[in-house]
Amino acid sequence: MKVDSKNTSTLLRCLTECSTGDKVVVSSVNAGRGAKQRLANLGIVPGVEIRKSRAAPFRGPVEVIVKGTNIVLGRGLAAKVIVECANGKCTN
Repeated sequence: MKVDSKNTSTLLRCLTECSTGDKVVVSSVNAGRGAKQRLANLGIVPGVEIRKSRAAPFRGPVEVIVKGTNIVLGRGLAAKVIVECANGKCTN
């Protein structure tokens, strides 16, 4: 989904679609109350910058770095985290 506002374009995608090493900003979390609370306790809230450090093959877990802490999320939970990539592509 592409959103244009004031000559800046932002690409929204789920965390699982980003490449390894991408630095992105969390836009929203499309999950239930329990999952949102769990992610908030881990520091994954809208507006925070995270970096995807690695993803296991064959639909395994995703490792992200949030405020200097490595966190491993299951693929299903990571798919509910919507992130912003500036200028139509993610930055490294």
